[in-house]
Amino acid sequence: MLQFKDDDLYIDQVKLYEIAVKYGTSVYVYSKNQIVQNIENYKKALKNKDGFICFACKTNSNATILKNISKLGVGADVTSGGEIYRCLHAGFDPLKIVYAGVGKTEEEIEYALKNKVLMFNVESFEELDLINKVADKVKIKAKISFRINPYVDPETHDYVVTGKKGTKFGIPYKDALKAYLYAKKKKNIIISGIHSHIGSQILKIAPFELAAQKIKRIVNEVEKNGMKLEYINCGGGLGIEYEKSQKAPSPEKLVSKVLQIFDVFYKNKKFIFEPGRSIIANAGHLLTKVIYRKISDKKNFLITDAGMNDLIRPTLYKAYHEIIPIKKINTKKVKTDVVGPICESGDFMGKDVMLPLIDQGEYLLITCAGAYGASMSSQYNSRPLIAEVLVENDKIVLIRKRASYNDLLLNEV
Repeated sequence: MLQFKDDDLYIDQVKLYEIAVKYGTSVYVYSKNQIVQNIENYKKALKNKDGFICFACKTNSNATILKNISKLGVGADVTSGGEIYRCLHAGFDPLKIVYAGVGKTEEEIEYALKNKVLMFNVESFEELDLINKVADKVKIKAKISFRINPYVDPETHDYVVTGKKGTKFGIPYKDALKAYLYAKKKKNIIISGIHSHIGSQILKIAPFELAAQKIKRIVNEVEKNGMKLEYINCGGGLGIEYEKSQKAPSPEKLVSKVLQIFDVFYKNKKFIFEPGRSIIANAGHLLTKVIYRKISDKKNFLITDAGMNDLIRPTLYKAYHEIIPIKKINTKKVKTDVVGPICESGDFMGKDVMLPLIDQGEYLLITCAGAYGASMSSQYNSRPLIAEVLVENDKIVLIRKRASYNDLLLNEV
């Protein structure tokens, strides 16, 4: 929750300048209050309905953030054995953990079964065979949903589209019934539900509705063939307003419109939604310092201590993040490229950003970086991973220490 008080930018009741001085830069800063509010919006949307949300922890897997989210009673959407480990460590109920991902290994499947996760979202016939084999080995029946690719284009960035024809994700729509009939023959498999996830940063309700209509048809076909489905997992993908011109639907509208598709016939079903970005993106921001200013062929550059290894979204997805000084500056705004220190021309936080004249040593906030920021960061150029802090009202808690040069050699032999 960002706001200016006089000339200083605050997150909740904490001045961002104080965080920069105390913890150094670059640093990820999160608002606990904003996280709670975002989750409450989903819980309100699901009130009096049989279902729950599973936080997509690939968006942000910090241990403290996961622990705070688990305390709110929500589940987790995981995509690896490591994410299962993180979520169990954070206190998530394993019976609210759903395991997705196209490349689950034998070791990961066994780990999930032994830790009694709710179910697997199965994405291929061969994966089902392996789950059945591992379940037989450990003598634990595996609950599964099939992730169905409903052939719906959510009209978002190509890299985060998962529900169109030709993607690596899910069982093709035309093969859905065939998959369930195949699973019905497996002695170590319990068919529990159906799953669909069409993409990310979706700003329209219509693609969700179309996917729901297609999934409903499959549910009807499956149940006509003697298989009762307990769970309908509607996936995630709801976008946020990175730009002022964008308008994101509310969780309440999303849930309401989708559940309208599943009419009274489905009152005995449990519904799962898997939000990630819409929980954490606008709750986290990247605070960075201007280390140099430069003019090259009449082009203005601000070189910051945050690089693409800290926040890769702008270069990977051409994603926009609003960039603002943490102190009010009343000078004329000029077009500026905000770039990092990495040896790549693709290392930028924003291009042609309208910014006032910034002094060397001043601080900028790269907003709405809570999702796919820290979780996708790396040590490229041998840059140690940066610190993360969590703000609650007027309190600041360090939730990840800044790595040192010594840490760069950790595990190297």
